[in-house]
Amino acid sequence: MSDLVLRGGTLVFADKAPEKKDVLVKGGKIESLLAPGAAAPAGTPEQSAAGLHVFPGLIDAHVHFGFGEKIREYTDETTYAAQGGIATVLGYFLNNEAYADVYKREQEYARTRCLVDYGFHFSTANELHIKELGAYISDYGVTSFKYFMNFKGEEGRYLGLDGTDDGYFWDLLNESARVGKPIIVCHTENIEIVNRTRQKVQAAGGKTLKDWAACKPAITEAEPAIRAMYFAERSGARVYFPHISSRLALDEVRKWRKRYDKVWIETCPHYLTHTEDSQLGGIGKANPPFRTKDDQEALWEALFDGTIDIVASDHSARRRATKDKPLWLAAQGFPGIAAILPVLLSEGYHKRKLPLQRICQLLAAGPAKIFDLEPAKGRIAPGYDADFTIVDLGKERKFIPAEMGSWADYSLYENQVLKGWPVRTVVRGVTVMDNGRIVGPGGHGKYLWRRIGQAPISGKLN
Repeated sequence: MSDLVLRGGTLVFADKAPEKKDVLVKGGKIESLLAPGAAAPAGTPEQSAAGLHVFPGLIDAHVHFGFGEKIREYTDETTYAAQGGIATVLGYFLNNEAYADVYKREQEYARTRCLVDYGFHFSTANELHIKELGAYISDYGVTSFKYFMNFKGEEGRYLGLDGTDDGYFWDLLNESARVGKPIIVCHTENIEIVNRTRQKVQAAGGKTLKDWAACKPAITEAEPAIRAMYFAERSGARVYFPHISSRLALDEVRKWRKRYDKVWIETCPHYLTHTEDSQLGGIGKANPPFRTKDDQEALWEALFDGTIDIVASDHSARRRATKDKPLWLAAQGFPGIAAILPVLLSEGYHKRKLPLQRICQLLAAGPAKIFDLEPAKGRIAPGYDADFTIVDLGKERKFIPAEMGSWADYSLYENQVLKGWPVRTVVRGVTVMDNGRIVGPGGHGKYLWRRIGQAPISGKLN
């Protein structure tokens, strides 16, 4: 049902306080916002959001495909997204080959299976990727590209990616500036410092998450960010830093933005809730690592003051068997999409009084603006897609992975009670999740062919 009037909810906006309004939807788009109880066209079906808060459909801008069960992951992980109130996901591909075959293959899997709308980021790792950068924008609707600053020598070999260097990075940024300034997503990590430090930690018998954090001190995140911002300033490129985890990196970005503002920052829920003192062992192994309590507090401060632009999951659908090992053998990363909103509501809104307006900026308006999804996604306004995340702020629920649908069989938040949950996820006027039940059809999700500075084209594949 893509024509409806949504009645009785409190709408959450990115640019003003929440307000009680009804929403008229026609053809999967928002037609108008109505005064509560105002007349709608005769025969328009009504749906109730009484007593609930209605966010724009939320966006997870940092999802990894390729770590679940191949092909089926587009069903599993978009189900997981819908359970968490996420209406759009942007997934990374980490490939060393040209993307023509990758794109065609993955679309064949995704287009008939995705429950929510989706887009892609491509990683850049060889000379061909720089050469074809403009074609990736024009031929595949991809306007964001990841670069691993740490993948030098053999470091990226486990993902099949070539080792690169600052010369490659410099050429990538210059080419990006030439072809329209797509976002360059920079994983900031000084691997030379990490490698030497890790040898010392391992030689001393380190085996805890605190030891893992000691291998990757905050300077290894902050120093490459400075280098990336300087390169971006000189080339005119736009850069985005995913999964920022330290006070030091935040402070450096704040300073740099005073001279060059084409810089955006993301953090993830796990850095807001977990520290290096966690006893999760290999289950909690991530890159960057969990850090100190002071770093955690710095991230919350940055959410309140606007330094951080986006909260995203860095979701990897790894199985418990790959994680529940001695620290040095455990895989990095874990599932996270479904936890983003409950964490920000429970730990942010309820415990720290993080405004709902700010959560809307971090999970909807921010990612839509940065990643070329507006004016279609990210706001409740006429002309936008009728994507809604309908939330019960008072609902308390235990996080049980088996109820969420991911290929991953565990969660950092397993059996924790969180307060504030999505109870309905609506994508282009169609309810895909209702009170924890998946009710939408596989393949309802449409590919978002993104264009720099313009609305995406929904459903375009080539």
